Amino acid sequence: MTPQTPDTGRVALVTGASRGIGYGVAEALVARGDRVCITGRNEDALKAAVESLGADRAIGVAGKAHDEAHQAAAVDATMEAFGRIDHLVNNAGTNPVYGLLTDLDLAVARKVYEINVISALAFAQRTWKAWQKDNGGAIVNIASISGLAPSPLIGAYGMSKAAMINLTVQLAAEMAPAVRVNSVAPAVVKTKFAAALYEGREEEVAAGYPLGRLGAPADIGGAVAFLLSDQAAWITGQNLVIDGGLFLHAGGV
Repeated sequence: MTPQTPDTGRVALVTGASRGIGYGVAEALVARGDRVCITGRNEDALKAAVESLGADRAIGVAGKAHDEAHQAAAVDATMEAFGRIDHLVNNAGTNPVYGLLTDLDLAVARKVYEINVISALAFAQRTWKAWQKDNGGAIVNIASISGLAPSPLIGAYGMSKAAMINLTVQLAAEMAPAVRVNSVAPAVVKTKFAAALYEGREEEVAAGYPLGRLGAPADIGGAVAFLLSDQAAWITGQNLVIDGGLFLHAGGV
């Protein structure tokens, strides 16, 4: 953060943010003057991300998103360091298998749901109790367009993201008026996480997007920052599709 950047006084907890979309979100929030706590599994990658964001603006808590001790540690560390948690961004997720649902190991399906959905609910419960219930705030869940339509070979991931979108509206209804809850549903974003969807054929994949390119983490970061801002103060329970126009082809146009 440059010396000219104002301090908003707001604090965000962003899960799964050592790289990719999560880091893009954290970067956008720090750039506007927020402070952030980021989480991730790899401690070295997390330390590097904190250093890049600015140690005066960011802290990191390493651990697995679905581990209850880690969830508690992340919330406690944020409160201890900054004294508040205005915003929660549930970005941590996994997609460990490619294949047909008819052949899917059910243990893998349970793992995907535990990490992608249950952990998001757990973090929402914890931030609600720690700060937001009495002080207000906003939550953004990172879903996916795979939760809105069939997603060949990543069906378990798509199922979990559909659940994330429904979790969003459920929490929005329960937490109003104190806390706004929205989600975003990106198409393919150029990250290590999504590399299997475009690597080696990026030009071919991008050709299917009316805007002519795949997404970048900054595309998602900017949208999330808006949904967490006062400019979005009358928006809750919504799912914002960020797809470079991909769904414009859904009607066969």
